[in-house]
Amino acid sequence: MVKRIACIVMGCCWVVAVACAQWTDSTHYYVQLSATNSINKTNNQSAFLFNNGLRFSIQKERIRLNLNNNWLYGRQDGATTNNDYSASFDANFYRTSGRFFYWGLANYNTSYSLRIKNQLLTGAGVAYSMLDSDVAYLNISDGLLFDASSILENDIPIHYQTIRNSFRLVYKFTIRQFVVLQGTNFYQPSLTKGSDFNIRLNNDISFQLNRGLSLKAALTYNRINRTDSENLLFTYGLAFERYF
Repeated sequence: MVKRIACIVMGCCWVVAVACAQWTDSTHYYVQLSATNSINKTNNQSAFLFNNGLRFSIQKERIRLNLNNNWLYGRQDGATTNNDYSASFDANFYRTSGRFFYWGLANYNTSYSLRIKNQLLTGAGVAYSMLDSDVAYLNISDGLLFDASSILENDIPIHYQTIRNSFRLVYKFTIRQFVVLQGTNFYQPSLTKGSDFNIRLNNDISFQLNRGLSLKAALTYNRINRTDSENLLFTYGLAFERYF
């Protein structure tokens, strides 16, 4: 698992490094660091949940590269409840209009709470932005993903491969340059088995404290129907972002 993660991260870093070396100063860069958490402690019980994320994007003319990493860790009464890691790299290729574009994706996941030992998703598709302005963005996309997974099904290790349809809804709305509502939501059913589907919902609200720092509350829901596992998470904390 460690070797596979290292290969993915090194590959993504190599692509980003090549892109940075070849592109000019007109290229736009974006970085976001977020640390949200939830802590509950009583006389006899304690629980905490840490959700840390890193996002880095490069955009120039008709192409955009995105690198995302997220680590979720939680314990309750001394027992681990979450130890989930996700790394993804995607590329968007825009047409002249800018609203319609093609995308490609490579995503690695491992999740204690969702009973995923290893999951590698790769694929491509198309997307269309119904709204695209500085204050309102609404995008839908669809495509096919190849899923190679190692999971625990009824506590039995299962290795399988399947093709999934991946439908995504992305939105971002900014209110008076102070409040930001945004979310990325997926529905990913297998093309060969209707009961084998994944749901991933990530939505948050941010309140700008200054130009680069914001107070953030996030609501996340995940379900892997094949392992009959799900989690619903609410965290809050700070996020730092910068364009350059």
